[in-house]
Amino acid sequence: MSYIWMVLKGMLMGIANIIPGVSGGTMAVSLGIYDDLIYSITHLAKDRKKSLRILLPLGGGLVLGIIGFSYLIEVLLSQYTLPTALAFIGLILGGIPILVKSFLHALRQEKKKISFSHIVLFVVFFALVVSLALIQAEGNTMSTITLSFGSIITMFFIGVIASATMVVPGVSGSLVLMVLGYYYSILNSVTGFFDALTSLNIDQLLHYTGILFPFGIGVLTGIFLISKLIEYLFTNHPTLTYSGILGLVLASPFAIVYNTNALNDLQGSNAASFLIIGLIFAVLCFLLTYYLGKTEEPA
Repeated sequence: MSYIWMVLKGMLMGIANIIPGVSGGTMAVSLGIYDDLIYSITHLAKDRKKSLRILLPLGGGLVLGIIGFSYLIEVLLSQYTLPTALAFIGLILGGIPILVKSFLHALRQEKKKISFSHIVLFVVFFALVVSLALIQAEGNTMSTITLSFGSIITMFFIGVIASATMVVPGVSGSLVLMVLGYYYSILNSVTGFFDALTSLNIDQLLHYTGILFPFGIGVLTGIFLISKLIEYLFTNHPTLTYSGILGLVLASPFAIVYNTNALNDLQGSNAASFLIIGLIFAVLCFLLTYYLGKTEEPA
């Protein structure tokens, strides 16, 4: 049963990764698997058995979430923006009690109290996410990347940057891609690849593979490098790290609402129904994340 929960958690992370303003790292924190995720990535060579028990079901679910939701994201964000945004806010906030508990536990272990440094880090990282959300991106139209040597190199480095969404809580890789002008191009490549695969269009399959493969290698490289840094911070400065993460996570709801323009739904004829449905989904998703965050991982 624990492996089924891990697949489900992976799917939620995968879905979070493609929503602008939502961080897969935040979802990992909310689901209570962040520490295990970082450990599994950084100790894959030393503790392969334990790492694979976590990474395989989690990775499988993540891929399923990305593939399945890539086809739905445009519809949900264009036609049901407010309910979708509120649902993800519920998912994120559902992990706050567990995150706060971990922070307080780290304080007790270090025999410390909340200090000025903790508050400063919280405010700085909260402001970082809000500032990033306020950046107005240009060129975010659905387009196709031309395959060339230059684009392959570019996609690798874009992948390294985007990997932050899977490791750093509160930093949305999708939002960063949107700021850089590559969000819809990557989304188009993902859906185009599977359309080509189902229709057995070899030319299109090779084209999208040439784009997504270097992007994927960049993501894996970035995840490993950033995970090493996160592990160091948790080992040597746990309470300060938790303070920063709390700032990142609590700022995420603002980023979601702002970058999806969810509040525009309150001006339409369906405002009341969208708000009620959205709040119901927010509560249900809060409870879902809170429950999943308390489930045990594979030993």
